[in-house]
Amino acid sequence: MAHPLEPRVAAYIAGQLGCEVAVEGLERISGGASRETYRFVARWTDASGARERRMILRRDPPASLIDTERRIEFAAYRAFHGSAVPVPEMLWLEEGDGPLDHPFFIAEELAGFQAAPQMLLSGAYDAVLPRIAERKWTILGEIARADPAALRLTDVMEAPALDACWSRELAHWEGVLDHDEAEPLPITRAAIRWLKANPPPPAQKLGVVHGDYRTGNFLFDTAGEIHGILDWEMCHLGDPLEDLGWSFNPVWGFGRPDVAGGLLPKADAVAIWERASGLKADPAALHWWTLFNCVKGQAIWVGSARAFLNGGNREPIMIYPAWWLINAQDRAILKVMGKL
Repeated sequence: MAHPLEPRVAAYIAGQLGCEVAVEGLERISGGASRETYRFVARWTDASGARERRMILRRDPPASLIDTERRIEFAAYRAFHGSAVPVPEMLWLEEGDGPLDHPFFIAEELAGFQAAPQMLLSGAYDAVLPRIAERKWTILGEIARADPAALRLTDVMEAPALDACWSRELAHWEGVLDHDEAEPLPITRAAIRWLKANPPPPAQKLGVVHGDYRTGNFLFDTAGEIHGILDWEMCHLGDPLEDLGWSFNPVWGFGRPDVAGGLLPKADAVAIWERASGLKADPAALHWWTLFNCVKGQAIWVGSARAFLNGGNREPIMIYPAWWLINAQDRAILKVMGKL
């Protein structure tokens, strides 16, 4: 039975291409707590003949795990397409509600690869984990090396002063906690007090911050190559160490607490990142950003629970992070602070 969105998606693409389009096999992909994600095949005929392309639809839900700006996510993908940072090609951005009831964008699908960390760390990929780890932090270094102005990202993203990157981000995520928490979070609040009392040095440069760079948000193959960095919805400009610290949040070890991202020792990951980025990861500054990212993670899980409790989005993916991660994130905070 065809999905009811198929004819509407087909009509939209037809309007963009100026020809008749057929859409088939549209199905929702599990996950995606900040956008609804669907895959489908589009077919049409143009001057070059019959065409077929696998595509991804990312549509805003009624309420999201995080409140993000689709134009920024779309711009980040477009900025890096064709560069040393592999990303899918963005095709169309629609900010009106008319075509599909909520704003959305459509991109190419990078098919035939895996993303699930559970699969990556199941044992089947053990032989290529060192290669995947090297590619993971090399690509993150390439993102850190990039010039936001040259990529035209300063046109769509606020550019904070180098000495204000930390305070802007901490204020934002503390505000999310203030607004959304359903119960006291004394461990997280203790971490916030420490972060305010021990600010990091100014950023070495203004960089592009992916915002959710972790195991689970890239597409990999059996040879250990990474073919696409996904989930740019929290992308912004700031201190490149923020992304490195997020990759070291202990919750992203997926049961392998002694290795970064479940892949390799933290010191090795830092060395790979430094070579690729041309920057230095000052240990004290990186510690600050790692702890900050534990607070940020907690704010996201709490915000997800709030969206579910308020009834704005009753998808199971909204309550799962709170059920699974709030306690784990508290333990991660204690670990980073040396209190566990």
